[in-house]
Amino acid sequence: MFKENYTRELVKYEELITTKNSVTQDYNGIYERYENPVLTRKHTPLTWRYDLNPETNPYFMERLGINAVLNSGAIELNGKFYLVPRIEGHDRKSFFAVAESPTGIDQFRFWDYPILLEDTEKDETNVYDMRLTKHEDGYIYGVFCSESKDKENPDLSAAVAQAGIVRTKDLKVWERLPNLRTQSAQQRNVVLHPEFVNGKYAFYTRPQDGFISTGSGGGIGFGLCEDITNPFIEKEIIINSRKYHTITEAKNGAGAVPIKTDKGWLHIAHGVRNTAAGLRYVTYLFVTALDDPSKCIAEPSGYFIAPYGKERVGDVSNVTFINGAIVREGGAVYIYYASSDTRLHVATTTINQLLDYAFNTPADAQRSVLCVKQRCELIERNLNFIKNS
Repeated sequence: MFKENYTRELVKYEELITTKNSVTQDYNGIYERYENPVLTRKHTPLTWRYDLNPETNPYFMERLGINAVLNSGAIELNGKFYLVPRIEGHDRKSFFAVAESPTGIDQFRFWDYPILLEDTEKDETNVYDMRLTKHEDGYIYGVFCSESKDKENPDLSAAVAQAGIVRTKDLKVWERLPNLRTQSAQQRNVVLHPEFVNGKYAFYTRPQDGFISTGSGGGIGFGLCEDITNPFIEKEIIINSRKYHTITEAKNGAGAVPIKTDKGWLHIAHGVRNTAAGLRYVTYLFVTALDDPSKCIAEPSGYFIAPYGKERVGDVSNVTFINGAIVREGGAVYIYYASSDTRLHVATTTINQLLDYAFNTPADAQRSVLCVKQRCELIERNLNFIKNS
C-alpha cells in the first residue's frame, strides 16, 4: 500500500511541476494571464508533507499538510526566476521558502528546505507576505508581516502586526534585523525602496490603528530611515490616499517593490472595499516621480488586476494580491499575484505597456455623472474615427 500510494503521488507531483503553462484567451492589451497557477499547495515537495518511511507511515498519510501557497516576493538572479511565497500549513502557521524556475511562468520547484528565520522576536507567532528588494547597498532585503498576540486584549483573535526585516546575498543565508519601528500602532504591507533617498533607506508603509482596521491610517505612507540595522521612521507622510466609493475605500497598501522607469517609479498596489459578501481585494497602479518617490504623478482609474473565474474562490474569496514582480532586461515584466489567499499566478507585460496604461488611462472622475461623460467622450472619439477611416 505504501509503495503504490507513494509512487502514484510522486508521478502526479512530477507531472504538475513539468506542465507547460499557456496564455488565456482573455485580452485587455495591458497584460496576459495564464491558464495555470504557477504555485499551489500541490507544488510543495512530498518530503514536506509525508513521512516517507513505510515503517512509521505504512498508509502513506500526510503528516504535515499544506493549506495554501500565496503572496510571494519575486526576484531574478543569474537569469533564473525566484519566488519566496507565503506557505500556510494546516496548522494556520505560515512560513517562507524559495521556488526556482527557468521560465518564470511554469516549472517552479521548491528548494529542499523552507527558510528558517532567526528566532529573535520571541512574541512572534506568524510571518507572511515577504517583499524582496534588491537594494543598491548590495543586499537583498525581505520585508514581511510579523504577527504577535495582542497581550492587552483578551480576545483570542486580537493581534499586532509589525514589519519584520531580513537580508541576504544568496537567498540561502538570512540575517534577521530588528522589526521596523514607526509612530504608528501597527504596520502592514511595508516595502523597502530599492535606492537610497537623500542618503537614507526609504520605506512605503501602511500605518494603521488595529490589526484589521486601518482606523486613522489614510493610505500608503512613505518614510525615511537612517540605519537599517536599527530601523526607525520618525515621520510618515501619506503618498496615495484612500478615497470614498473607490477600490481603496476600506484600505490600500503597497504591493510589489516599485519599478524604476524613465518616466517614474511604477507601483503595483492593492485596494480594498467592502461589499455585501465581505471585503474585495484588487490591485491597482500608480506612478511616483523619479526625483521624489513620495510624489504621485499618475494614477489610472479603477483596478489593474482583479480575480476572474476560478480565481474568485478560495480560503478568502474575491481577492487578488501582489507583492512580487520581476523586470527583465529588455523590459519584460512578470507580475506574481495570488488569488483568494489560496494559489499563485503570473501575468506578463512590458514596461512600455505599463507606462502607456499608467499615463494614458483617465484618472477616476470621482462621480458617476463625470464618469459617464468621460466614457461618452471616448465613444464619440471612436465613432468619429470609425466614420472617417
